[in-house]
Amino acid sequence: MIRVLLADDQALVRAGFRALLDAQEGMTVVGEAADGEQAVLLSRDLRPDVVLMDIRMPGTDGLTATRRIGEDPALSDVKIIMLTTFELDEYVFAALRGGASGFLVKDTEPAELIQAVRVVASGDALLSPGVTRRLIAEYVARAKEPGITTSLDALTEREREVLALVGAGLTNDEIATRLYMSPATAKTHVSRTMTKLHARDRAQLVVIAYESGLVRPGWL
Repeated sequence: MIRVLLADDQALVRAGFRALLDAQEGMTVVGEAADGEQAVLLSRDLRPDVVLMDIRMPGTDGLTATRRIGEDPALSDVKIIMLTTFELDEYVFAALRGGASGFLVKDTEPAELIQAVRVVASGDALLSPGVTRRLIAEYVARAKEPGITTSLDALTEREREVLALVGAGLTNDEIATRLYMSPATAKTHVSRTMTKLHARDRAQLVVIAYESGLVRPGWL
């Protein structure tokens, strides 16, 4: 059973999400939070599998709440999907850095929302290749030139190649094709890279790939 916590300051939005998710087999809403502070407290009390977190809430916003949940070792299994009004919300990249596993726009189709919860609950990141590329391009337009980092020293040359392709938005199947390996081998390399870099999920690999200077828009 996938246990979901809803965090949104609008009661009608929470009610709509609850009705939709509770109607799905193998999925249940275990709690609702009207602000970020409640979301953090309920995450600690209820230990949901997935939190649907609105970015903009009064008081403690979703970005701060996501960072606090991401920094809590006891909540390492809690996955967060950020809810945004626009696909390239200015805070999305910061949310991913803080520990979010992906994001959705609020007017997404019901079937996409349900699939998103299942994807994130399984441990995957909710970042399509197209969205990932746009996200990086948007961040580059706003941010300073990335600096050289030594955090990739633990990676093998092959793992660096895989990290760069993850950062560019490629799926495991696409990475396998690009590097002439099986999808299973590509998945293993991604998993090892996550472990070595202490990344919560694939979304944080995208952040690391950019911030290390390993990925630049248009390099593929």
